[in-house]
Amino acid sequence: MSDFLKANYHTHTYRCQHASGTEREYVEAAIRMGIKELGFSDHVPCPFRDGYVSGIRMTMDQASGYVDTIRQLGREYASDIKLYVGFEAEYIPEFYQDQMAMFYRLGCDYMIMGQHFMKSEQNGPYTGTPTDDESRIREYVDTVIKGMETGSYKYLAHPDLINYQGMDSVYDWEMTRLCKALKDLDIPLEINILGIGQHKHYPADRFWKIPHDIGNKVILGLDAHCVDNICDVESYEKAINIVKKYDLNLIDRLEM
Repeated sequence: MSDFLKANYHTHTYRCQHASGTEREYVEAAIRMGIKELGFSDHVPCPFRDGYVSGIRMTMDQASGYVDTIRQLGREYASDIKLYVGFEAEYIPEFYQDQMAMFYRLGCDYMIMGQHFMKSEQNGPYTGTPTDDESRIREYVDTVIKGMETGSYKYLAHPDLINYQGMDSVYDWEMTRLCKALKDLDIPLEINILGIGQHKHYPADRFWKIPHDIGNKVILGLDAHCVDNICDVESYEKAINIVKKYDLNLIDRLEM
């Protein structure tokens, strides 16, 4: 398909326990859709210290098999598509050093930040939980900026995931602070296509007017959790309409 994404760097696998389909199915669907670069960025494993086992991400022991599978497919389909392998990760200082050591040991290509939790998921809450607590949105912005300053993440997935329901003036102030910091760091913001398809609270209109004013780079991400997400033309077109509505600075690929 000619009028579709040429690159997508937000793709999950069954290892996160809430996605389905094989990696090969994702790759072949991407080729059919005309995607030239496909990045797998499954949820990063966490080195939990107390034996806790996550229900929303792979274990540290599964990470090498994940990378090996994508590398093998990359060789097999090299004439049709370029594959990358990495992780979607929260910036959590408690886990960061161990995760980066794993990243380099496995020879991964990239990470994107998806700040689903501010601390370990054991402590919660999920960032998308509605709140009118100003400290929550402030902590979200502080954490994202601190993480991005490490230089470890290529872009910010669903930046509007934080579901602040308080005063508009607080939301605008904090999200402007976020966008200005990422503009200074030259880090793109993602319009999340899965959020459109699943009618989530993001992408949020009240957020996307801000990157227009600041001049942030913007990228589209399928956030694919099943093969059908790779082929979601309707939601892709709605994402393009957001770009047009707010006259956003859209980029179509990342430099690896």
